[in-house]
Amino acid sequence: MTAAVLVCGAVMTGCRQDMHNQPKFIPLRANDFYADQRSNRDPVPGTVARGQLKEDSYFYTGKHGVILGNELPAGITFNRDLVLRGQQRFGIYCTPCHSELGDGNGMIVQRGYKKPPSFHDERLIDAPLGHFFDVASNGFGAMPDYAAQIKPYDRWAIAVYIRALQRSQHAKESDLVAAEAAAPAAETKEKPETMSHQQPAREGGKQ
Repeated sequence: MTAAVLVCGAVMTGCRQDMHNQPKFIPLRANDFYADQRSNRDPVPGTVARGQLKEDSYFYTGKHGVILGNELPAGITFNRDLVLRGQQRFGIYCTPCHSELGDGNGMIVQRGYKKPPSFHDERLIDAPLGHFFDVASNGFGAMPDYAAQIKPYDRWAIAVYIRALQRSQHAKESDLVAAEAAAPAAETKEKPETMSHQQPAREGGKQ
């Protein structure tokens, strides 16, 4: 027993604490190395974290200066995929409050949460596209911001889909006429080419 204790003591005294006792700054703890005794240091002036340069301010704010814009950023192309992406993200993040129709009667509103305004109110129909991006980014009233949950591109996609929702509930007769005129062209474009009745010659020249 005594021998075992001596062996354990010898092993323990041989352990080094270099990693444990190494010189280091512990966050929010005083440090005498600097005159202000702060361990936390300010970034070097002009430093920008990787991925946070945000050169295109409109893409990240929806504003030209302080004015909300009504167009997509230069790097985003309006197409069917963008609308479908917006529909998917809207279904995940927005329908609990705004409902699938965008009328503000979502499931948690039916259970007591404050009802948001309908996207089909005249005020929001006339609102610029950047308004919806800005609200999703920074929140508004009882609505929290979703900047941490939804990437900027997807926030723009949601804004575009909200426009589609608004259009769906306030379509004009001229919209239907335009859609009917475009339908035959789209059908012709998507119609697959018919196969030739004549089979190509097989190897060896036989039909």
